[in-house]
Amino acid sequence: MSDGAKPPSSSVFGDTAPMVWIAFTALACTTGVHLIAQIAAPEGFVSDITQVLLMPLLAAALFTASSRPRSRLVRLVLIALFFSWLGDTVPRFVSGDGGFLALVGCFLVAQLFYVAAFWPYHRRSLLVRPAAVAVYAVALVILVALCREQAGALLVPVIVYGVALVTMAVLATGLGRTAGVGGAIFLVSDSLIALRAFTDMELPAHGFWVMLTYVVGQVLLVIAVVAVDRAPAGR
Repeated sequence: MSDGAKPPSSSVFGDTAPMVWIAFTALACTTGVHLIAQIAAPEGFVSDITQVLLMPLLAAALFTASSRPRSRLVRLVLIALFFSWLGDTVPRFVSGDGGFLALVGCFLVAQLFYVAAFWPYHRRSLLVRPAAVAVYAVALVILVALCREQAGALLVPVIVYGVALVTMAVLATGLGRTAGVGGAIFLVSDSLIALRAFTDMELPAHGFWVMLTYVVGQVLLVIAVVAVDRAPAGR
């Protein structure tokens, strides 16, 4: 993943490199098992338990890779990862629309923490380029239009979450290309969830693509955060 797709070098990790690579290796292995399970048995125990482990492992990688004392950026992203973990976990214990609302609620809070984390970099983001922001806005409008008919009473929460998600993706560009790509991929992941929930559109092995884009998006965001945190002007 170069400039936007390669893990940070050991010079970025500094003296924490061994622990960081252990965390990333554990995350990579868990992700691999989870993606296989998404194809073989998406509703099975292996799929469930590995999904619950993903965000804690990514948070461990961020925590060990970041310098001490942890910056505001790192602290807020760690909280965002915590609420992402809740979004992966809590809906398993709530059925029906309540489970979907729990998922949206947890990830909404995660997006708000991402927005707060990335806001100090907004002058470097696409926010200063209205034409680029319009592309994200049009994508959101199209997604809402596709989901509107079947979303019913859930349409308003979906719109609120969509606005927060797009705002995060736009602000992520302020941290550089890696974060910008990560935010865009995260947007794709959640769009796939909405399309499956509220339309007849579904990819073959849909859960596999949802989780692949989810993990890749979050990992790229974390890699960018580490790079900014480690940079001389990043604190």
